[in-house]
This record gives sequence, structure tokens and C-alpha cells, in this order.
Amino acid sequence: MPNITAIIPAFNEEIPIGSVVISTLEHVDHVIVVDDGSEDRTSEIAGIAGAEIIKHHENQGKGAALKTGFDSIIDVDIVVTLDGDGQHNPEEIPKLIKPIIDGEADIVNGSRYLVNRDDDTPVYRRFGQTVLDNVTNLNSGLKVTDSQSGFRAFASYTIPAFRFNQKGFSIESEMLTDAANFGSRIREVEIEANYDNGNNHTENPLSHGLGVLVGIIQDMEFNRPLYYFTIPGMILIVIGFTLGLFFFGQYLDHVMTTLLPTVMAAMIGLGGLFIAFTGIILHSMARMIHSEYGK
Repeated sequence: MPNITAIIPAFNEEIPIGSVVISTLEHVDHVIVVDDGSEDRTSEIAGIAGAEIIKHHENQGKGAALKTGFDSIIDVDIVVTLDGDGQHNPEEIPKLIKPIIDGEADIVNGSRYLVNRDDDTPVYRRFGQTVLDNVTNLNSGLKVTDSQSGFRAFASYTIPAFRFNQKGFSIESEMLTDAANFGSRIREVEIEANYDNGNNHTENPLSHGLGVLVGIIQDMEFNRPLYYFTIPGMILIVIGFTLGLFFFGQYLDHVMTTLLPTVMAAMIGLGGLFIAFTGIILHSMARMIHSEYGK
């Protein structure tokens, strides 16, 4: 049987963390709880429940907590990640790791929306998830149905793929992008989610979603420079060229007495040309890096 370790990032989860750890230990060999600067008894309760505790002295974000957890594991075949708030059901871990054990996948993403059974998801949350899913898929080239899922399984040989640049919740999207660039086989399995778990976090869902979206867009600068630079640059070239011809024609017809508008249009076109070539250069560099990284 494979050696399985679960990593649970947690921040002020003293109420659910004990039962999460106990239930998880029924399906894995080892549980690591990364206490991300909690101000309550999260570490104490998780330790009593049987988890190894790694504690951040201050809150650094989910991405930082996952990095700490992944950096700490040794001699592991499969890594499972799940949230510490009780949202995920540890009883579904066997279903999550099965495609890896069967050799059908390198990474398994637990999806709440794989077959559209998301009646329990608040409407505002599902709308935001759809936006983030689409942007993540654009950035990664994948077609996942739940890009923000924290319930995942990883074959240990995929761990070098992850950069952990994002410190916050954008880490979920970044890891999918890294896995895609690494050439990993990614499969989704259906999972359930419990939103009535006594979680008292008060983070505004709008600011949370916008924060994740900004993180994904920033990551696109490296992973999809053609979208981020070249396409906008080409649009500026067309606009500059069109306006330049129009203004120059107006000047030749003596409708205008100055070439300043033509010069300004030419500058727009040149700016677009610079941006477009920047995207092409970054795209070439990214492909070289991905090629070397995937070897």
C-alpha cells in the first residue's frame, strides 16, 4: 500500500480541526496540520487528535501554509490536501486517491461541480467560482470544473512542479497551472462540500474573490503572455494604424492643419508593437523554461 500523508492548512479552526484530523487519520498514514498563525487552540487540539503540527508565528496565507507542508514531507507516495474547516469529507479520500493508485492520473482534483450537483453552494459563491474557473482554465489550458477546490491528491513525483509563488488563496489556481505546465495527468472526481460547518471566518466573499482573481491574472503574465501582452498589443497596432491613416488623410485634404494627431496615432501603434513583441519574447522564454522544467 502507498504511504499517504495529508496536509491540512488551518487558521483559527479550533472547533472543527479535531474531528477533521481524526477522520483523516482513518484513511492516511500521517497528518500534518500547518497552523497559519492561529490565535486560538487550533494547534493544541490538532496535536491531541494525532496530527504533526507545524506552526507559523503569524498568518501568511494558504499558499504559504501549503508550501510549508509540502516542504516538510519525506518518503511519501501520495499527498492529500484538504481544508481544516470541515468543508471536505475525509471519508472521500479513498475515492480521491484511487486514480493515482490505479495509474490513471498524477493529480486528482476534487470537484464540487463535476456533474452540476451544487445545490448547496451559495449562489454568489458559485458565480464567483465560475469566473475563477474560466480564468484559471484560460491560464492553464485545462478544463477543470472546480479550480478553487482545496481537496486534492498528488503523486509525490509531481511535487517539484509547484512554484508556490502565490501566498494566498490564488495558490489553488497556480498549482493547477504548474501541474499543466509540468505535463501532469489531471483528473477530477466528484466530491461533496459542507458549508454549514460552524466556520466563523468573516472575510468578505467579494474581496476574497477579487484577491484570487488578481493573483491569477498576475500569474498570466508569465504563463500566457500572448493573451496578456501580444493580443492587446495587436489591438493597439490596428487602432494606431487606422487612426494614423484617417488623420493623415484629413491632413492631405486640408481638413487638419497639423500632423500632431497622426504622430500621436503612430505612437499608439509603436507602443502596441512594443507590447506585442514583449509578449512574443516572454512566450518564447516561458516555453524554454517549461521545457527545461519538465525534464
